[in-house]
Amino acid sequence: MDPNTFLDDALVQGERLWGLAAGWLLSPAAWSQFALLIIAYFAAVYTSRKLRPLLDRLLTPPAAQDSYVARMRRFVALFLPLLLPLLAYVFTGVGESVTRSIFGSGAVIAFGKRLFLFLAVRILVKEILSDPIMKVLGRYILVPVAALYAFGLLEAVMGYLDATVVPLGNLSFSVLFAIRFVLVAGAIFWLGRWSNDQSSQFIKKQEDMRPAMRELVAKTLEIGIFGIAFLLVMNIMGISLTSLAVLTGVIGVGLGFGLQKIASNFISGVILLLEGQATVGDYVELDGGEAGTIIKMTARATILETYDGRWIVVPNEDFITTRVVNYSDSGSANRYEAPFSVSYDTDINKVPDIIEAAVSKHPGVLTTPFPPDCELRGFGDSGVEFAVEFWVEGIDDGKNKFTSDVLFLIWNALKAEGITIPYPQRVVELKTPLPVT
Repeated sequence: MDPNTFLDDALVQGERLWGLAAGWLLSPAAWSQFALLIIAYFAAVYTSRKLRPLLDRLLTPPAAQDSYVARMRRFVALFLPLLLPLLAYVFTGVGESVTRSIFGSGAVIAFGKRLFLFLAVRILVKEILSDPIMKVLGRYILVPVAALYAFGLLEAVMGYLDATVVPLGNLSFSVLFAIRFVLVAGAIFWLGRWSNDQSSQFIKKQEDMRPAMRELVAKTLEIGIFGIAFLLVMNIMGISLTSLAVLTGVIGVGLGFGLQKIASNFISGVILLLEGQATVGDYVELDGGEAGTIIKMTARATILETYDGRWIVVPNEDFITTRVVNYSDSGSANRYEAPFSVSYDTDINKVPDIIEAAVSKHPGVLTTPFPPDCELRGFGDSGVEFAVEFWVEGIDDGKNKFTSDVLFLIWNALKAEGITIPYPQRVVELKTPLPVT
């Protein structure tokens, strides 16, 4: 559009609005509408002050409640700041019907009603929306649209945007279509993400299901929810699904040339979830040396957390094509040993009974599949070498320091029996006598 033409149209619109405002100031019907607008506003203020405490009590469950009804009540309570502008909008609508029946016009009060709707949208974006994407969409698209609607300029601006065509190769679309697409897609995918979060939380609470099966069901639901959201966006915007055939072909070519690893990792992740040989909460060690607790399994990779707080992202394919040691599959027990030595002056026949009795007192040491077993390992340079083998439930690392506790028990038991742990000893032979002063 020519800038001069746009400026002329703006001046014409300004003159029209000025004439409309002057007509309102001189019209008794307009003054009566102003009065009804003020009455509707104060009636909304009075009603909201009476209703707000009651609604707060009804929609605010105790903090300890976490049921779905309680969550729904808290969700509805988020919209209580909209009570005042929406009541004003409703009361103004009643006043508009009255003025139109009496005076045959209601332009002033209709403008007030649209203004209250704009205030409601502004409160929604500023105080209620917390998602970053929805907040950006609301601030830069929804609020401007509500402002244009309040001043009666929405149709003109929409016509201008619809006439502005953006060429994109062989395709072309209007700016209005792009804005609608962003709004609709953002709202639907936000709703899809919220639905996915709720369904994932519900599935994770199903203790009867295996952890791997819970992850598989959650991933399947996630793919299904966002697939339906994509189809809804395409249908609402009037985009033919047959036009996606070219995109499907491009994706197929991409899989053939550069996305083999992504496809392989995705299929490997599905196999992992189906077999359940490694799932969330297991401590695993891979052939490449990566070791840690599985905290998350995604469609492409598995995330391990080491005991020093680091995260390792391991492609799912590595769990299928390489050797994996699972130390905590289904809570299996693991065997460890603690080596020690005693002096050559010790009656070594007493040592196994003393150590086995001491280690058995540890609350984490198991009696099955085997109780603690103290074995003679050899005769060292400085003392007699022993080692005690013990079984525990879990991994000897992180919050569980089993070997450290067992070594403390060995030390205290040997001290109580008067058995010494030898220092390193060396015999030094001098080839020449020392000089005598």
